[in-house]
Amino acid sequence: MPVRLEEDVVRVRQATRVAALACGLSLVDQTKIVTAASELARNTLVHGLGGAVTIDSVEASGRKGVRLTFEDNGPGIPDLNLALRDGYTTGGGLGLGLSGAKRLCNEFHLDSKAGEGTRVTITRWK
Repeated sequence: MPVRLEEDVVRVRQATRVAALACGLSLVDQTKIVTAASELARNTLVHGLGGAVTIDSVEASGRKGVRLTFEDNGPGIPDLNLALRDGYTTGGGLGLGLSGAKRLCNEFHLDSKAGEGTRVTITRWK
């Protein structure tokens, strides 16, 4: 699913909610994954200069979940540790996007290289 326009952020939230509901996540867990998806979609659009997200239903060890992978070919993140620190921002916001998304998910993987883009994968398990 593309993340190129402001409307795409809304579509990502809606599609994430549908996937979370389909796998049986509670309302609280649905809200957590949708909130994380919204933050990461906005980051993909604003900082990554657009990209895409893949939303998958996953199953492992008898558990069901939702996995989202956000990818862009933007400028990348030069210092991952700094970017994950609460309050750090390059866009004038509160600096809680990446760190907040990480707290809202059961699994969080961030891979980024300056000049090559960013890939963030999150999973919320039932």
